Amino acid sequence: MKKLGLSVLSALLLAGAVQAAPVRSNLVATDNVETFITLETAGVAPGQTVWAALTQNIRPHWHTYWINPGDSGIPTEIKWTLPEGWAADAITWPAPTRFPIGPLVNFGYGDQVHLLVPLSVPATAVPGQAVTLDAKVDWLVCEDICIPESADLSITVPVVAGTAAVEPEAAPLFTRARASLPVPSPFPATLSPGDKAHRLTLSAPGIDRGKISEAFFFPHDYKVASSNAAQDLTVDGQGLSLSLVPGGPLPAGPVTGVLTFTEELDGQKLRHAFAVEAAIGAAAGPAAGGAGQTSWATALLLALLGGAVLNLMPCVFPVLSMKALALLRHVPGHARRHGLAYTGGVIACFAVVAGALLALRAGGAAIGWGFQLQDPLVVAVLAYVMLLLGLSLSGVFTLGGSVMGVGQGLAGRDGLAGSFFTGVLATVVATPCTAPFMGTALGFAITQPWPVALSVFLALGLGMALPFLALSFSPALLRRLPRPGLWMERVKQALAFPLYASAAWLIWVLSIQAGPAALATVLAGMVAVAFAAWVYGQTRLSGGLGRTLGSVLALLALGGAIAGATTAAPVATPATGTGGAQTAGSADHEPWNPGRQAELLGQGKPVFVNFTAAWCVTCLVNERTSLSTDAVKQALKDKGVTYLKGDWTNRDATIARVLESHGRSGVPLYLLYLPGKPNPVVLPQILTEGIVLDALSGLPAA
Repeated sequence: MKKLGLSVLSALLLAGAVQAAPVRSNLVATDNVETFITLETAGVAPGQTVWAALTQNIRPHWHTYWINPGDSGIPTEIKWTLPEGWAADAITWPAPTRFPIGPLVNFGYGDQVHLLVPLSVPATAVPGQAVTLDAKVDWLVCEDICIPESADLSITVPVVAGTAAVEPEAAPLFTRARASLPVPSPFPATLSPGDKAHRLTLSAPGIDRGKISEAFFFPHDYKVASSNAAQDLTVDGQGLSLSLVPGGPLPAGPVTGVLTFTEELDGQKLRHAFAVEAAIGAAAGPAAGGAGQTSWATALLLALLGGAVLNLMPCVFPVLSMKALALLRHVPGHARRHGLAYTGGVIACFAVVAGALLALRAGGAAIGWGFQLQDPLVVAVLAYVMLLLGLSLSGVFTLGGSVMGVGQGLAGRDGLAGSFFTGVLATVVATPCTAPFMGTALGFAITQPWPVALSVFLALGLGMALPFLALSFSPALLRRLPRPGLWMERVKQALAFPLYASAAWLIWVLSIQAGPAALATVLAGMVAVAFAAWVYGQTRLSGGLGRTLGSVLALLALGGAIAGATTAAPVATPATGTGGAQTAGSADHEPWNPGRQAELLGQGKPVFVNFTAAWCVTCLVNERTSLSTDAVKQALKDKGVTYLKGDWTNRDATIARVLESHGRSGVPLYLLYLPGKPNPVVLPQILTEGIVLDALSGLPAA
């Protein structure tokens, strides 16, 4: 590819497209875009707000992206480095244009775009001085392929007394920039939700149907409308309306975006762009729930079933087995109390996790189910807990009834607190697993008002507790259990090994999240945890000073282990567009990013996308048993399918957005894009080799 060079800018200058302004940054010319910043004024005054314009001259037939990039892409971002007291507001976005790429449609800008940003000057700015404003600009530019580019821009501006006047030579550029902005809509707007389509209506009495065409609504939130779906226009005497195919669960609150349409006046076609804020109105269809066809009752049922299936997942089974073993020691009346205590622990923990998830999402965080395991500190501490529980079952030390309800404390004081905290622990270790039915239920929950969302999470917790609760309330089932004996001690010791395996797996996850240095620190912490358990076990029955010293040593060792774990931080995000920890490809797959996916689909190639995470047990099982078999590898090769893997081990807003667009709040998510089909085939969360091969069977040979 040839660089644009300064000749293009010179041509634009001669054509009057951009006139040089006295206060302008350096110009950076990449292979595809020329970029510079212009200030509207010749200087700045203390306490004044001035406007800056980021101008990009884009290579012909290429485009950059709007705040909602459509089916793929990344919006342009400006990272300012300003003097103390200065502030830069968000970008004021011009009205976008559609760019079809194969079955996808992107939203963005071609040829030339001006992005306006207001800058606030502090009152403490000193007249007579000059200040330097630096900006790092990142963008994705695409044609048949997508290329991430960036520019480091710097602009020096004098501080003047009084008020800085508009620079006459900069005025034409800012006039064009403001002309490209959508104007506030003078017409009231309503969005009526529907199962298959929403209806956006603008109340504009007297509008002439024969003069309106090419209407399209660009929502700020991609879930409101599918980017590549047609929007059927209806115009009558009361106004105009558009049919919007949902792009995902409808968000709460008013819907905002840009409505564009062409109006013919006096033989000329004028393109209008209105900034629309539409209130949510009456349902357009029989069931207007915010998550497509999933109703609240359906979500509750799916959550209950998904929670019950969670008990069969490898994350939860060892903990549940220990609790069932302890249940053998109790008569039916006591067993019921323990079942209720365990259920209370499960539901309480689900409420805390759900509350944190909903609060963080309300604050703008792009997170989902299992979000806490994207924090290396949580992973390290959970590994310590698994090791401690395993050492307890192996007899290194004995946990009292307040922790696990296993051992002498259980018989001595009912162990109800132990049952409660076993429920808490079972919930914590369940988060790496995703069971059938859960994905739809949780995807519905995170888009709803908090009371509805919380009810779905609590139903999931109740479903998880139901098998143990049923066992504790059924004397007939309890009588069928084997009678207590020496075998129970042997089984208890054997159950330590799944917990050791869980600790080893969590350490492996940590090595991916935080790198070798953090791994070494936490491994040393594991030694400290084991030492603490041994010291406590050796001294807890000692008298006086020995027991005190043992407890102090154990606490110091545990404190040191936790302190070491706090130093673990996620590895730096690579510049691949995924943000995941495992971004390297292999002979079988490539790392996923939206640009690569758009490139392949634009070429008409089939694509299989696997969104996964190292801490997701369900994901790992599927990959080992169903996605890595020789038959599946051969089928992918024979059909010419490109296998992309998106890693969500660490937090990644782009992947979180894709998950939400398919009504999911966590991994795994498997998507098969077929040539000529706008929407992918979504495979089940629990895979078999046969399911994958059946999905691929409809593709022709490459």
